[in-house]
Amino acid sequence: MVRRYQSKSAAAVHETASDFHKAGLMDTRTMRSFDKLCLTPVKELSPKRIKAIRENEHVSQGVFASFLYVTPGLVSQWERGKKKPRGASLKLLTLVAAKGLDAIA
Repeated sequence: MVRRYQSKSAAAVHETASDFHKAGLMDTRTMRSFDKLCLTPVKELSPKRIKAIRENEHVSQGVFASFLYVTPGLVSQWERGKKKPRGASLKLLTLVAAKGLDAIA
């Protein structure tokens, strides 16, 4: 699994913490705290924000859907507020908002 970090320093801190956890020097609860601090956070996105993310990347709903591995109809439903992105889709949208489509290409 490829992890996306907030910064290079966050990646270094998280990888060190992960090594400690694997070696039994850090408990799972503490490791979860490092996950929350270092990994790109996921937050709910409004329909307007989803549309703005797509438009900021200068792509159609169809192209945007291809990058996210969803249907163009689902992107349309997100942008109209008929459905809300969840799980992996929400994570990908959050990454695109923070770092652009190149982050998931």
